[in-house]
Amino acid sequence: MMTGKEKLAKEETLELRKKHIGPSCKLFYKDDPIKILRASGVYMYDEQGCRYLDCINNVCHVGHCNPYVVSAAMQQMLVLNTNSRFLHDNVVLYAQRLLSYFPKELCVCYFVNSGSEANDLALRMARTHTGKKDVITLNHAYHGHLSSLIDISPYKFNQPGGEGQRDWVHVASVPDVYRGNYTDKDYTLDECSEKYADEVKQLCDKANQQGGGVSLFVAESMQSCGGQIVFPPGYLCRVYKHVRAAGGVCLADEVQVGFGRVGSHMWAFQTQGDDVVPDIVTLGKPMGNGHPVSVVVTTRDIADSFGATGIEYFNTFGGNPVSATIADAVLDVIENDKLRENATFIGNYLIQEFNSMKQKHDIIGDVRGQGMFLGVDLVKDRETRTPATAEAAYINQRLKEEHVLLSCDGPHRNVLKFKPPLVFNLDNAKELLEKVDKIMTEMETAECDASAVIASKGGAKQKM
Repeated sequence: MMTGKEKLAKEETLELRKKHIGPSCKLFYKDDPIKILRASGVYMYDEQGCRYLDCINNVCHVGHCNPYVVSAAMQQMLVLNTNSRFLHDNVVLYAQRLLSYFPKELCVCYFVNSGSEANDLALRMARTHTGKKDVITLNHAYHGHLSSLIDISPYKFNQPGGEGQRDWVHVASVPDVYRGNYTDKDYTLDECSEKYADEVKQLCDKANQQGGGVSLFVAESMQSCGGQIVFPPGYLCRVYKHVRAAGGVCLADEVQVGFGRVGSHMWAFQTQGDDVVPDIVTLGKPMGNGHPVSVVVTTRDIADSFGATGIEYFNTFGGNPVSATIADAVLDVIENDKLRENATFIGNYLIQEFNSMKQKHDIIGDVRGQGMFLGVDLVKDRETRTPATAEAAYINQRLKEEHVLLSCDGPHRNVLKFKPPLVFNLDNAKELLEKVDKIMTEMETAECDASAVIASKGGAKQKM
């Protein structure tokens, strides 16, 4: 039986991984990966007992190995776990509870095992319902690892080795008001919103003129891989109207940002206004606090269209009794421990403190996000907003040495990306801020050549 004890020396583990695990399966910090044996709350522990502050594990939404969630899972596993075709209370009661957090139009669930499965199913449903094929996606988007989703994820298909853009895929600009096509240097936020939304309208017109027609507009409600992008007010409202006028439906991918991560609301799409209601919502990662469970939430009309084909949808494990129990326990913890309120408080504190730090360190160009979904955009020059890619990689590497786990993302890999478990507290936030400040000060006083340091470690281009 596997336990939390080390069975192999780190070097042996790494050697076996190289031998038996596919080379495309990458590790964090690939030149010196961390071997993690156990975790609790916001901390992870390596084989030597070193403790790391986890600022990136949005999967363990209510904290690593949350005792309440673990206990609920164990109790259900002692009684029953079985094929999802058997009638059972857990999944229907959970569906009823989950749907109570959504606008009334979103009233039907399809349970699956991962965000990728959820987005793949959503794509099928949209095409069935509309009778059309074309998809509008945002640049730099990532929606999952299945073939169907790689095709609508520029984050993958536009990379070296990617297969490029399909003729039925239309890519709209990310509504990034800091370094996108339309920025706050030249336009008001409302003007940015209108201009970015108009791009989507033009793509809808193009798809209809070419004959494929728009089946789906898909976007994370706040974009993660694009660099923690918060859309300008009114953007989703405008886009959803354009897409629906063209005969398509709208999908909000909440796999990264759902379940209260933004603090003010349960779902990030709600931050765009009460009148913003997607036709399909996909949920994953945080839903089971690390247990593989996810769901597609949609309208009765779309569900009926999908069912009218006569082709059964079947998922062996989707919403099984154990998965439903775990997901329900996660909701209990979010509510009982007031984790949405905590996300708001800690998020506001971090934004305030990073903005104060911005007055001290010229490398900080922009601080953005909401709740516990934040990004610090690093620049070489604030006027030109030139991305500080090597510097971001250097800071990330130094944070690891200081036992803090963070990551870099965005198209230039220059955005420090913060998305920890929601139990992250004030002391944790102060530790993160202290260490980032310390490293930036070191870089300035020592006139550190981050490019040379990172190049010597081979880490400037690695994804963490």
